[in-house]
Amino acid sequence: MSAIPTTAGPRELDDFGRILVHEHLLTAHEGIRFQWPHLVDARAELDAAVAQVRAAQAQGVELICDPAVLDLARDVRLNIAVTEATGLPLVMATGIYGQHYTFLPHYFQTREVSAMVDCFVHDLEVGIQGTDVRAGFLKCAADEPGFTDDVEKVHRAVAQASLRTGAPIMAHSHPATRTGLRSLEIFVEEGVDPAKVMIAHTGDTDDLDYIEALLAGGATIGMDRFGLDLFFPEDRRVAALIELCARGHAGRMCLGQDHCATIDWFPADVVKQLAPDWSFTHIFERVIPRLLNGGVTQEQVDEMLGASVRRWLGA
Repeated sequence: MSAIPTTAGPRELDDFGRILVHEHLLTAHEGIRFQWPHLVDARAELDAAVAQVRAAQAQGVELICDPAVLDLARDVRLNIAVTEATGLPLVMATGIYGQHYTFLPHYFQTREVSAMVDCFVHDLEVGIQGTDVRAGFLKCAADEPGFTDDVEKVHRAVAQASLRTGAPIMAHSHPATRTGLRSLEIFVEEGVDPAKVMIAHTGDTDDLDYIEALLAGGATIGMDRFGLDLFFPEDRRVAALIELCARGHAGRMCLGQDHCATIDWFPADVVKQLAPDWSFTHIFERVIPRLLNGGVTQEQVDEMLGASVRRWLGA
């Protein structure tokens, strides 16, 4: 299997056992941080990230994919510092989240798609933010507002960058409005192999017809928001995952929590109130025991935390 760029340099995917496919060291508003830097406690952010990563390591995690991109305050130097403190490699992303899942910065609105593609390719082939740490995958997002012109433009840029570099794609989705199907359709229109595509947050629904349609289209799916009951209740997440494993889909599903070691979208006490059990280790402490009791095998759990992620990253 091929090597993947990480914050510890290129590494062979086969070197890694347990992998968390979707966790964030930092989620923040970039403009707030730039205009009022006195609001940022860099030491506290580093400490929080290190604590979460070390907790995951105690559960056997050997690699974490961090899908932070533009609009989520991606900070390669924070990720490098966490790797230096913990020894755990992180796979970073390139792409654009999209302000309010709706629009692009004027810079990209007024330029051709190729301007975005060139930026993404730079991150994938040269390095992120002036370092030699290269991105390992591409990220875009479609949510409840749907496929505005700007959202579609990002999707097509991500697809074209994938075609130029071979990098896999992760697409944030909103299952209630079935955006994952349109995301996948756009990628295929552009010529991307569906095996390179992960539709993130698919676990925010138990609409099995929708999920089966994504799988039939060739995508990998992220069951990656455990601990976030505000988006979908955990009992229903677990039940849907058990059924999908029973149908033989473990090899196309990846587990995670979409946890943010630091997030500034809400005050810290509000985050704790909304998601009291959210962490990098929630699935190990609360979810996997329920899966095993529900008939999911240890081999299937291992596949969703290992081979499925490796297969997508190396597609």
